[in-house]
Amino acid sequence: MKKILVACGTGICTSTMAAKKLATQLESRGLKGQFVISQCRVSELSFKANDFDVVICTSNATGTYDTPVIQGLAYLTGVQMDKTTDKVVDALGL
Repeated sequence: MKKILVACGTGICTSTMAAKKLATQLESRGLKGQFVISQCRVSELSFKANDFDVVICTSNATGTYDTPVIQGLAYLTGVQMDKTTDKVVDALGL
């Protein structure tokens, strides 16, 4: 089971929207049941990022993490969402 962390400024608003759209994208690729998505605030990444396989941020993440961090603005705008999902799938090795 791959673990995805979606982060935004408050850990509530845009991360919820991005998490739902990401889940829909992954499920449409036949990956249902192969991932779990959690949410947090960007300020919590330094404590949480290493416990996940990939981090998706809807705002700027300024820290350095061992976990791959992917900009998730596409899940808010809909622009290049497929390409961003490709990056997530690659980072997860699915």
